[in-house]
Amino acid sequence: MSKLKIYNSAGAAAGEYEVEDGLLTLEKGAQAVKDVVTATQNARRAGTASTLSKGEVAGSGKKPWKQKGSGRARVGTKRNPIWRGGGVAFGPKPRDFGQKVNRKVVQLAFRRALSEKIADGSLMVIEEFGLKDIKTKPVMDLLKKLGVADKTVLMVEAEANEILAISTRNIPNVLADHVAGLDVYTILRCRHLLVTRAAMEGIKARLAPNKGGE
Repeated sequence: MSKLKIYNSAGAAAGEYEVEDGLLTLEKGAQAVKDVVTATQNARRAGTASTLSKGEVAGSGKKPWKQKGSGRARVGTKRNPIWRGGGVAFGPKPRDFGQKVNRKVVQLAFRRALSEKIADGSLMVIEEFGLKDIKTKPVMDLLKKLGVADKTVLMVEAEANEILAISTRNIPNVLADHVAGLDVYTILRCRHLLVTRAAMEGIKARLAPNKGGE
């Protein structure tokens, strides 16, 4: 049984939150994490790099000089890839870099990434952020009291929270998300996770074997 400290919106200790050991995975899943992160980064690639082939470069297709007798190397067109201004041989073309990852692999990677955050104490539970209005100062005060103001932090709610999202978007290295949108890459990208108690229930549901997944 892993016990996480619970804090209130003012940053003061308010108890402990228990996570069953059966929900955590630390003995396997390292390769799954690598595969999922690689797939996520590839999916985010624009894939817009493009070069002109010999057939696409502007220019005449006329033979520059006759085949024999000039003493120069034979050449069929000035659009030849070996000529300056010619086409590019085997150059990049627009493509989709996305790759499929098995659902169970994604779920295993999610469990491993969250388990590591819980094991090293990087995940903290907040009763609630308690934001009624769009204000950055209360968020900064909370981060300072928790000692993570200068770290990369992910703040997680049970559902999408526009007030939290807008209040944190001007703070460097601070992200706001909700349980359904949480992925392996984002978890690893942030050094600390601040998760509300309600969001932790959703995370535990996703950690349960053979349930949920990404």
